[in-house]
Amino acid sequence: WKSSRPSTPTIFPTAPSMLAFLTSTSFLVPHVSRPASISAARALFRAPAAAAAPSRRLATMKTDAEWEKELTPAQFHVLRKKGTEPPGTGEYDKFYPEEGHFKCAGCGNPLYSAKAKFDSGCGWPAFDKCYAGQLKTNTDLSFGRKRVEIVCAKCDGHLGHVFEGEGLTDTNTRHCVNSLSVVYEKGSLDMGEAKM
Repeated sequence: WKSSRPSTPTIFPTAPSMLAFLTSTSFLVPHVSRPASISAARALFRAPAAAAAPSRRLATMKTDAEWEKELTPAQFHVLRKKGTEPPGTGEYDKFYPEEGHFKCAGCGNPLYSAKAKFDSGCGWPAFDKCYAGQLKTNTDLSFGRKRVEIVCAKCDGHLGHVFEGEGLTDTNTRHCVNSLSVVYEKGSLDMGEAKM
């Protein structure tokens, strides 16, 4: 028994026949060289690799020696060696500007709006929110207790620690930041803010 349906001609060649065609001398396309091998022909069909996103991190691009040249000894101790300034001694502890923002003292990355700063009475500058995506957190197990360290997302500079559940502001969050880690700059930024 034979089907009455007419056979459909093959329009697209199979993968093996296409590869053979590409490596044959009959594959002549102006301004395109003939692939030298089957593997070279296969490469023509591979999707191009996605371009790597530009890195925002600067920490791995600078050595401690380079940071020491750019920062004061006190800034280097806090930002790069995770030190802490004595409470009540920081330039910005009791500084409450009505506008402006605070940026990382190491790389200039904007971190906090002036409106996010509040008086927590802890002895260090306190903020209840930050510019979204500008900070990262690490688990800090120093001094025999578990804390959440906050660092600049761009250069990994140590800022301080973040605490939650104290009920001091509507966000219920306190970023306890070293004055040496930040620099105040006039002018507000149109950036979204988040608790972390």
